[in-house]
Amino acid sequence: MARAVVFDQIGGPEVLKVIDVPVTDPGPGQVRVKVEAFGVNRADQMMRSGVYAYLPQLPHARLGIEAAGLVDAVGDGVNGLSPGQEVVVTAVPRMDLDGTYAEYVNLPASTVIPRPGGQDAVDAAATWIAYATAYGTLVEKAGMRPGDHVLITAASSAVGLAAIQLANRIGAIPIAATRGPGKKETLLKAGARHVVVTSEQDTVDTVLGLTGGAGADIILDSVAGPGLPDLAKAARHSGTVVLTGWLDTRPALLPMNWPLTVIGYVNFEHTLDPAAVARIAAFLDSGLRSGALSPAVSKVFTFDEVADAHRYLESGSQLGKVVVTV
Repeated sequence: MARAVVFDQIGGPEVLKVIDVPVTDPGPGQVRVKVEAFGVNRADQMMRSGVYAYLPQLPHARLGIEAAGLVDAVGDGVNGLSPGQEVVVTAVPRMDLDGTYAEYVNLPASTVIPRPGGQDAVDAAATWIAYATAYGTLVEKAGMRPGDHVLITAASSAVGLAAIQLANRIGAIPIAATRGPGKKETLLKAGARHVVVTSEQDTVDTVLGLTGGAGADIILDSVAGPGLPDLAKAARHSGTVVLTGWLDTRPALLPMNWPLTVIGYVNFEHTLDPAAVARIAAFLDSGLRSGALSPAVSKVFTFDEVADAHRYLESGSQLGKVVVTV
């Protein structure tokens, strides 16, 4: 037997509990991963609280879409992965059934790759989803180029900090947006060229001022909600807004300052595509080894503290990734 985190009803962090589950052999085309650490993501929180894109299959629903660990066993037909190999999980199509909040997890071999950059388990658990999302939105979808002004909302999140680093690596100009002044200096140290404190400054006026009246070439927004049309006014003529989350779960209205490209982005668009995964992994490996990319770990919790990890994520006080060790 092994331990896994499950929940039997929709609710707050208190619904999470650790139970014993059987350890099963991987099927054909699968690998069994011994999980060493996993990242806590907004998607996990939203699944647990019933506002994700689909409702979890209850009872004993699982959570978790990424992890770092070791290959423990391989099923028939698996090539390129072997027991003892250090790996990361790149995608879990149904986390409520096969989530990574567990000591062992069986997954398709196509969703497991060697760890980029030679990272330890905690750093690796803090890397994949954040950087794959930032890369997928900014590079693959928005076509970020050197010199582009990139406005990043929820900039102190793991995705926001990853986006700042990616923009700098490509030669773009990251503009970080944060609600209060307490995180401004940290965001500047993290590489933001400018920081907009939205409780004190008008976002649109500030961005237009920073860009000589032109507006941001790309807006990476994790918030959405009814404030989206106002935020989109900070985009340049024919600019791009990429939505990669809905922290504000209220309906979002369509911006009308056309011409404007608005893209709704789901991480699985690329993390379930082997060719895209290879591009992301190569970009990460190069950046991590050179030091241009470095994941920010806000706080590490133990497996038995998983509910506290969710409470900490919901507090909004984190700067970077929340990680749980197994």
